[in-house]
Order: sequence, then C-alpha cells, then structure tokens
Amino acid sequence: MMGQGRSSSVAQAMATLLLALLCLLLNSGVSNAATYTVGGSNGWAVGVTSWPNGKKFQAGDVLVFNYSPSTHNVVQVGAAGYSGCSAPSGAKVFNSGSDRVTLSSGTTYFICSLASHCQSGMKLAVTAT
Repeated sequence: MMGQGRSSSVAQAMATLLLALLCLLLNSGVSNAATYTVGGSNGWAVGVTSWPNGKKFQAGDVLVFNYSPSTHNVVQVGAAGYSGCSAPSGAKVFNSGSDRVTLSSGTTYFICSLASHCQSGMKLAVTAT
C-alpha cells in the first residue's frame, strides 16, 4: 500500500513538471514576437509602400499604425483591394490613429481608403513566415 502511494505522488509530480514545461514553451513563442511601427518615425503616411523592404516578419509580430485619424485610416484588404486601391464591403477598418495588428502567416495587405491616398502610395503589403 505504501509503495502505491509513493508512485502516485511521483506520477503527479511528473505531470505537474510536464505541465509547467509546456506552459513555458508556449509562452516563449509569444515573447519572441516583434513590434514594428509602420513607417518608422514618419508613421502611416504616403510613401510607406517600401517600408517593409529588408525586414523579416513572423506570424505573431505586431504592426503599429500611427497617424492622424482625421486625415487617414487603415483598411485591411486582400490582394485585389491592394492592387486596385479599393476596400470591399466588410473589410476591417481601423481608425483610432494608433492601431495594432497582429500578423498571421502569409501576406497581409493594408490601404488608406480616404481620398486618393492609396493611389498616392499609402498602401502596404507585409509577408510573415
């Protein structure tokens, strides 16, 4: 009887240790995410199209869009919306002036849908691995 209790407590201790290690591993992936301010010190503005050049984005990275909400917005679109500078019905629109978007794997497209800003170069395509 005594041996059975001892092996039970060892198994319980091992399960607790495994659970702790699993939590640590899961949290380590989150801590590796980077935060990028789109456009650097210029923020989300006309001419930001080349800003991602030379950067390596990963799924989980966060893009921060800083801009004046009275003059701009950020709309997450598909490839066609990016190419045609058009925001389809139901597109995700951000307009706080300080928006945070977490990247998924693949290419994510953004435009400013106000006036002719997108046609002037206020659009962004970011590819995350």
